[in-house]
Amino acid sequence: MTPRYIARSSEIAARLLGDEMIIMSVRDSTLFTLNPVATVIWEAADGTTSLRAIVEGRICAEFEISPDTAYRDAEIFVVELARHGILLISDEPFQRRPDPAAEGAWAR
Repeated sequence: MTPRYIARSSEIAARLLGDEMIIMSVRDSTLFTLNPVATVIWEAADGTTSLRAIVEGRICAEFEISPDTAYRDAEIFVVELARHGILLISDEPFQRRPDPAAEGAWAR
């Protein structure tokens, strides 16, 4: 299985409220409220850690769930957010853009 890497898009507005993340897509103004599990995935989406490593190292360590079930659910979640331009998905780690004006931006 090819590893998947996820990164947060720069085309969003986000705010942590308690243990839930509120995210709005600048692209289509869709508003998402992430539950605590989804918030952990969002916060760990650094572009260089694989989704599998996030699930096994963070989700399964913090929540009572099997790795296979957690990974399947995480894949569905990240694909949905990617459809709205909130997360970026790649088969390879993302590289940070060297341009300081592009702070927070990711490239494949």
